[in-house]
Amino acid sequence: MKRQLGVVLLCLMANGCASVRTLDAAKPGAPVVYAGTRLDLYALKGGCCAMDRFGAEAPKYPGLDLPGSALLDTLLLPLSVLTALGIGFQATGGL
Repeated sequence: MKRQLGVVLLCLMANGCASVRTLDAAKPGAPVVYAGTRLDLYALKGGCCAMDRFGAEAPKYPGLDLPGSALLDTLLLPLSVLTALGIGFQATGGL
């Protein structure tokens, strides 16, 4: 468990993390569910146009980024499914 948390933190701190890059890409029609993992797989298969398809550039080392992105995408799955279904989630705090 401690190691998995370390991987998530490392992924969040790394500016090359595909999941983090796709979170704020805001490209219409871009994949939302497991977007970072899909971006890594796309880059590993030699995809040419990540920016056109995902709205974000692929990381330099997608093979190293893949496990962390898969874990982060899994943690964010409930929110990404709501987004894919078009359900807005507006959280507010305080009174």
